[in-house]
Amino acid sequence: MHKVFMILSSADEIVHRELSFPYAYNSKKQGWMDQVRVILWGPTEKIAAENRDFQEQIRLLMDAKVEVIACKACSDNFGVSEELEKIGINVQYVGTLVTEMLKDGWYQLTF
Repeated sequence: MHKVFMILSSADEIVHRELSFPYAYNSKKQGWMDQVRVILWGPTEKIAAENRDFQEQIRLLMDAKVEVIACKACSDNFGVSEELEKIGINVQYVGTLVTEMLKDGWYQLTF
């Protein structure tokens, strides 16, 4: 089973529109990977809470069965946890999750 998680931390929306979102979407829809997780971390969470186009891209990922998770510590720092939850994003502490995925052999990409 091939599994990838992607940490999206860049505040550059172009990076996500042109690289990270298309790769996550196609990895799942095209069957390149069996399991795909996108982790919003830091500045990306603020963008997700405020930018409607960004939210639409996240919805497309979730509709494609890509798991979208936001780091609770970061989203609390930005004051956007509640907004991210309203969008349907799973907001949780991710330090242990990331560590376990690495130990379990998941591939990692960072944008």
